[in-house]
Amino acid sequence: MSTRKDRLRKLVKVQEQLKALHETRHATFLAAASSAEAEAEELVAHFDQSSSLSGLFPDLYHKRIAQAVVRQEASLESARQEVGLIAAATARTNMVERTYKDVRRRDERERSDRERLDLIAQKRHEE
Repeated sequence: MSTRKDRLRKLVKVQEQLKALHETRHATFLAAASSAEAEAEELVAHFDQSSSLSGLFPDLYHKRIAQAVVRQEASLESARQEVGLIAAATARTNMVERTYKDVRRRDERERSDRERLDLIAQKRHEE
């Protein structure tokens, strides 16, 4: 029984690490989306300035703005996918934790029952 309990404890730890990985990836994708959005906004702001080179290279500015917007959308989509993975990892973690706690309680109850039976047997032997 304790080997199953040990395996479940390790599995809970692995599931928590997997969930943390997905949460980290989600945060990374959100940061990348924010960075791409800021880059696009900065390029648009420079494009509108009279002192910028946008008048000489408008296609280059438009291309970089479009690339930044595409990166932002891709990062947001990846972040949305990670949200689903986080939900699945959370559900798995909760399920394994419940099973682990049940096994641990059962193990403790059985140990306690054995101790009581040993005490009863000891008292009978002493009499």
